[in-house]
Amino acid sequence: MKSSNLANRTMNRRLFLRGTGVTLALPFLESFSPLFGKSEADSPRRMLLISNNLGVLPAPFFPKGAGTDYEASPYLEILKPFRRDFTVFSGLSHPNVTGGHSTENCFLTAAKDPTGSGFRNTISLDQFAVENLGQQTRFSTLNLGVNIDKANRSLSWTRDGVLLPAEDRPSALFRRMFVQGSPAEVERRLLQLKDRGSILDAVSGDMSGFQKDLGSDDKARLDQYFTSVRELEERLHTSGAWEQKAKPATNRPEPTDIGDPARFFEKVGLMLEMAQLAFESDSTRIVTLMVDGFATPVFEISAEEKSLNGYHDLSHHGRSKEKLAQLERVDRRQMEVLRTLFESLASRIEGGSRLLDQTMVLYGSNLGDANVHNTTNLPILLGGGGFKHGRHLAFDGIRNTPLSNLFVSMLQRLGIETAEFASGTGPLEGLEIV
Repeated sequence: MKSSNLANRTMNRRLFLRGTGVTLALPFLESFSPLFGKSEADSPRRMLLISNNLGVLPAPFFPKGAGTDYEASPYLEILKPFRRDFTVFSGLSHPNVTGGHSTENCFLTAAKDPTGSGFRNTISLDQFAVENLGQQTRFSTLNLGVNIDKANRSLSWTRDGVLLPAEDRPSALFRRMFVQGSPAEVERRLLQLKDRGSILDAVSGDMSGFQKDLGSDDKARLDQYFTSVRELEERLHTSGAWEQKAKPATNRPEPTDIGDPARFFEKVGLMLEMAQLAFESDSTRIVTLMVDGFATPVFEISAEEKSLNGYHDLSHHGRSKEKLAQLERVDRRQMEVLRTLFESLASRIEGGSRLLDQTMVLYGSNLGDANVHNTTNLPILLGGGGFKHGRHLAFDGIRNTPLSNLFVSMLQRLGIETAEFASGTGPLEGLEIV
């Protein structure tokens, strides 16, 4: 079989499995799985997806006017040095994704009606990208969190709607990326991976006998399950191969975890530094970060000021002037952290380009206005990644455009040939590549 690009390899294998009708009888075919495969391009494309589940105050965030001549809002003024490096959007949301705080797990999935009976989440943007690109790096994705309720919240979800827990300890992430471990530790991890693969084989064998008695819908569901099992086995195989490859070196010392949730912005900044380090070492090319304001108690806004309440209670300001004024200072700190990220990504040169130009940075929230649990007109900003920026793309504020259309544009920028994702029906109008 002749080699092809990574997206085609992954898609061909999925079609081959389903077309044969003998999904689980197939052996693992190494030609379908790129091991250790760094992109041939000098500067591979990357994606950093950030969500604060309590959002920002709408009025100081959204600019006036549209296009390149928009008047920057107070928050966007903080990002002024990078005005030509980002696009701000209005009039975007996920159709039929309502239910206030329950929508936080749907930011990257667009799964409808999260408060409905029998709700099941769908695949997130990052995992969809991995399905189509294959595992090109040691970690297909890194799913991170700050002050996150790991058992209940995540930006990253499997195709079967299973939550992928977020890593909230920078030190643990650092060790995964750079600390090789002793030969005995590596051997133990390899045995653990082998055992997991054996369990999957046993479960698959037990399930295959049920097919003949099932209806067409159940057979389709079981086929999806079998395909997911085999894809997981491929990932285990790839993980085993990576375990035997030396990890990259770094001059950076292992970070010290910040245990105090009140040091909220320090924690966000440190986790973003870890995300950039993951990109620079090519440990991964896709990172998600959920900033969990809902689980954040009284916190430090600056060295001189603490919040009046926990972040969630503060976001329900009830038009209190004191709370609104403090929330503005909180939101400004968010923009300052984002500006620092842009500065750092822009200062790193890779293959003749800034790391910022190779990295799509999506910042946003599942809530348009946390005070009233509104889930329309979401605050969305996209920086870097090789798009034509410096503009405000304003869509209908009442009949919102699907946010997933932006996701389609981002997937295409990664090199994935798709016109659909979740509620997205095509790339976002007006967003162009340089």
